[in-house]
Amino acid sequence: MPLGEREGDTSKSRFIGVETYFNKSMTVVLDNNIFLEKGCDFVVAPLMSPTYRPSLMQQFGSISVELRLPFTKSDLNPSAKIWNTKVIGKISEWIDLDSPDQTLRKDSETVLKQEIDKAAYLSLQACLLPTPKRNTCANYARCVNQYLQLKGLDQMQLWLRIPLGKPDDNSSAIFRTPADCWKIWNSFRLLCDHHSNLLVTLDNLNALPADNSLNSWYGEPVSAFIIHTDCFFTTGDDENVKHLSKNLQKSITYFLDHSTQIIISEDRVNYKEMEEYCFDTCSVAGTDHRIHRLHPYMDCVRSLYQQLDPLSERERSLFAFRDDLQPTVQPFKDTLEYVAYQNSDDDEKKFTKYKRAICQALLDRVPDEKASEITTVLVVIGAGRGPLVRTLLKAAEVTGRKLKVYAVERNLNALSYLHVSDLLGSFGDNELAPESLDGAQRFLKKDGISIPSSYTSFLQPVTAWKLHSAIKAKEDILRFETAYMAKMHNVARLAPSQPLFTFTHPKSSNKESNNRYRNLQFVIPESAVVHGFAGYFDATLYKDVHLGTEPTKATPGVITWDDHYFPLREPICVHRGSTLEVNFWRCCDYTKVWYEWCVTSPSPSLVHNCNARADCMWLN
Repeated sequence: MPLGEREGDTSKSRFIGVETYFNKSMTVVLDNNIFLEKGCDFVVAPLMSPTYRPSLMQQFGSISVELRLPFTKSDLNPSAKIWNTKVIGKISEWIDLDSPDQTLRKDSETVLKQEIDKAAYLSLQACLLPTPKRNTCANYARCVNQYLQLKGLDQMQLWLRIPLGKPDDNSSAIFRTPADCWKIWNSFRLLCDHHSNLLVTLDNLNALPADNSLNSWYGEPVSAFIIHTDCFFTTGDDENVKHLSKNLQKSITYFLDHSTQIIISEDRVNYKEMEEYCFDTCSVAGTDHRIHRLHPYMDCVRSLYQQLDPLSERERSLFAFRDDLQPTVQPFKDTLEYVAYQNSDDDEKKFTKYKRAICQALLDRVPDEKASEITTVLVVIGAGRGPLVRTLLKAAEVTGRKLKVYAVERNLNALSYLHVSDLLGSFGDNELAPESLDGAQRFLKKDGISIPSSYTSFLQPVTAWKLHSAIKAKEDILRFETAYMAKMHNVARLAPSQPLFTFTHPKSSNKESNNRYRNLQFVIPESAVVHGFAGYFDATLYKDVHLGTEPTKATPGVITWDDHYFPLREPICVHRGSTLEVNFWRCCDYTKVWYEWCVTSPSPSLVHNCNARADCMWLN
């Protein structure tokens, strides 16, 4: 059964699987792992005998039944649906496609092709590829990439197994540190051109690396997380209650929250002993009441899943939009849809901040003794459907101040003491707030107040494989030079965000340009691939009243804004402790506003969106 249902969780099911060893009958494997009480959801099972070698066939001929029939038996039973939903193919672990031994290398290439072809014929959802055995895995990656490029295999994923530490076998001199593990994966996926059907399966082995070294894997396409049975322990006398270390629990919880599947693995000795025990239990207890030999381990993982914080009603409604790219708003060109107004109008936390700022401004401008005499003229710039106007009226009621309110969308025709606008975008200035408020400034008295009084955009490098793959699937290179909005979830935020562009209102001089340029340098603590940059903003509405999305000081509960996203056409690999240098421009002419960006270190990229060739905000 799946890990279970969690209150308020309408997301994809998280499933738990078991890694098995070769058996000529897949029916037996399924009967003793899935079709029993408290069974697993899927098996990771070899499709071919581990003793099969093509070179032996040529040398000795078909003298062995096992050599003649290396595959697990019949594809007719189980059914096609069971193959598709319950089996992950496990490619032979002995293969070494970069071996200096020509016979071994050729055998490996042949077997890899045979097994993937068999998996594709059975319509398996995925195959688990063995861990690379050498620092240089060019031939292995080349062969895998050949299959990824075939149209007939575009529905099947290939999961590359990568350990999180040094394996016990001699496969690994190449895995000396946790950083080496990520470098092997990164090299492999670069050779495969970041193909969307190539994912990574993390094998934690017997221990986990330090917390910070796992940061390299956040935002990566982690398909599954393998936990070995010897990572579990018992306390007290009950052998059927398993536990995991706090560090391992924390990692599993993260991956569960990002729809990663869990796989339980046991060593071959224990597997044979427990398999026999399972068969004995089956013959005595009967088919309907068999219990999986690993159910205490699976129950431990299910318990972690049940302990995840439940999703709020708002999170449930927006779950489908996680990591979903949306075009940026064109405030002067497009007519916003009803739902866009609705999302903004329902943001109680945002309007609470505006109300507080307006109350402070009214109290500062009009002393108590003149509250009944002075009327403050106030202009709402970009009134929309009126929620900001209603907020003003509430502020006037609370403070006991008199107001005369002009609610306009474009044309202003009265001098005022106070400008209030709700024109902030997810990147602060990306919905043309500077241009809109500059135009309104001539109607603001010299001692007038603007709310917001200033706002700053922020930039942060991210690993965002899912967003990168979504853009790549569009098959339009200019899509990588377009800014987007997205509810970022499956991303790794690689360094603290830094301030970019600041705008202040009212301006001190009408001659001040809205063009901006800045160079930022980020120190990346762990090796990572940078797919692009997340954008946020922080605004000062009035004095100490802030509103924004920048992670370290984001306004709690605000729902109006998603994150902004600026992709890189070619992802940049940054090594541990290196500096990532990015240059960013905000450009303006008489008809449009646009951003340009590029990376200059550790390796240069092209200047994205040069002359607004891919994306802009129109001024008319």
